Amino acid sequence: MDDRQDPPEKELNHAGSVVDKAIEYMMGQKLSPLAIASALLGGALGLLCRTLPDDVVVQILQNAMDSVESGEMRTHAGKDHAGEA
Repeated sequence: MDDRQDPPEKELNHAGSVVDKAIEYMMGQKLSPLAIASALLGGALGLLCRTLPDDVVVQILQNAMDSVESGEMRTHAGKDHAGEA
C-alpha cells in the first residue's frame, strides 16, 4: 500500500467515482443514508489509521470538523463530496 498524502488528481477522481457508485448502489438497496455514511466513514478511518501517523489522521479529522462547523459542507448539500476530504 502506498502511503502518499497527496494522490494525483486522476487517482483521486477515480477513487471518488468508485465511492459515488458504491453510494448509489447502497441507496438502491434501500440502506439508510446514516448507515451508508457511517460505514464509509468507519472504513475510511480504518484505512487512514493503518496507513498514516496518528497526528496526520487527527489533522484530517480537524479539517473535516472545521468544514462542517463553518457551514462549508452544508452549502454543498446534494453535491457528491467523494475525494474532497
